[in-house]
Amino acid sequence: MTYGKKLREQIAEPQTTPLIGVYDMYSASIAAEHYDGMFVSGFGFAASYYGLPDIGFIAWPDMVAFVQRLRGAFPRHHLLVDIDDGYVDPEVACHVVEGLERIGASGVILEDQKRPRRCGHADGKQVLPLSEYLAKLEMVLATRQDMVVVARTDATDEHDILHRAGKLAATDADVVLVDGVRSVEWIRRIRKVVGDKPLLFNQIAGGKSPRLSLTELSELGVDVAIYSTPCLFAAHQAMHSALADLRAADGRLPVVDAADGVGVKTATQLLERNIARLRPEPQGVSA
Repeated sequence: MTYGKKLREQIAEPQTTPLIGVYDMYSASIAAEHYDGMFVSGFGFAASYYGLPDIGFIAWPDMVAFVQRLRGAFPRHHLLVDIDDGYVDPEVACHVVEGLERIGASGVILEDQKRPRRCGHADGKQVLPLSEYLAKLEMVLATRQDMVVVARTDATDEHDILHRAGKLAATDADVVLVDGVRSVEWIRRIRKVVGDKPLLFNQIAGGKSPRLSLTELSELGVDVAIYSTPCLFAAHQAMHSALADLRAADGRLPVVDAADGVGVKTATQLLERNIARLRPEPQGVSA
C-alpha cells in the first residue's frame, strides 16, 4: 500500500485526523512518540532552517531533502508536506511533487497565493487569478501517482472564499483547505460549499482561527486538522526559560530529575528509537 493511500484511508475515517507540525528531526522524533501523522510546516521550516519568516524564502531542494530525512527515520508515519505555491512555477511544482512522492511523502498542500506570499494567518495575503491557480493544480494532479493533494485557498474576501472553495472541491484534489478561517460559522459555511470533499482545518497558536478540539472539529465535519507550530512554539518558550535560568544560576546546569527530566540519556534513547524503526521486526525462533 502506498503512503498516499494510507493517508487517504485515514482521512476517510469518521474522526478528525490530526497531523502535528514538525520543524526539524528532533521535533519530529518527539512528535512521533505521540502521533502517527506529521505535517511539514512551511512556517516551522523557514524558521528553523533559515531563521526567517514564512514569506517565500524556502528553496524546494531544502524541503525535499528534509522530507527525505524524515521518511528515512519514520517509515510508518503519515507525512503531509507544505509546498507553498509550488515554488511559483507550475513545472517546478510538478517536479517537486514527483520528487516528494518518490521519497515517500504522503501528500502535499498547494496554495493559491501569489508572491510575495505570507503565512496563512498573516495579513496582506494576495491570491492568484483562480484560472491560473486551477491550471497549476491540474498539472500537479496529473503528475502525482497516488499522493494526496490538498488544494488550499488563502482568499480573504467572503464571496471569493466560498467561490474558490466550491471550485477547488470540484477538482480531483483529495482535500480542500481554506486557511485563516475566523469562526465556527465559517467552517460550517465552507463545509456546506465543498459538499462531500474532505475538509482540512489549520490551527496555529495566536492565529486567526478559533481554538477547537478534535471532537468539536469532527462534529463540524472537518476531516483533517493540521497543527503547524506546537513543537516550534513550545521549544521557543522552553529554550528561552532554560537559558534565562542558566544565566541566573551563573552558568550552573540544573540537576536532571531522574523521573521525567531530560538529559543526555533521555535524548539519546529518543534518537536511538529512530534507528530501531528501520530494523525488521524480530521473527520467532523455532526450537
